[in-house]
Amino acid sequence: MGRSRYKIYETDCPYLITCTVIEWLPLFSIKEIAAIIIDSLNFMVNNSRMKIYGYVIMENHLHLIAISDNLPDELGKFKSFTARKIIDYFLVPTL
Repeated sequence: MGRSRYKIYETDCPYLITCTVIEWLPLFSIKEIAAIIIDSLNFMVNNSRMKIYGYVIMENHLHLIAISDNLPDELGKFKSFTARKIIDYFLVPTL
């Protein structure tokens, strides 16, 4: 696996994490996309991949206070999965 772009030095301390939408597009103001983020966060917590102390979802970014044994990998997986789901949301035609 390649190097992580996230630098985590203390694995036993929570980190404040900010994730932004490219070009600051207000995607998270769409109810279905916000639900993708919340469902993904719930999955991470329910499967003991991350402990989340709090989060705020704004229209174009989110803030998390979280801890994990391997926070860089889990954060990368979270962002990759949610990005794919959001792209699919826009690509799949609704009936």
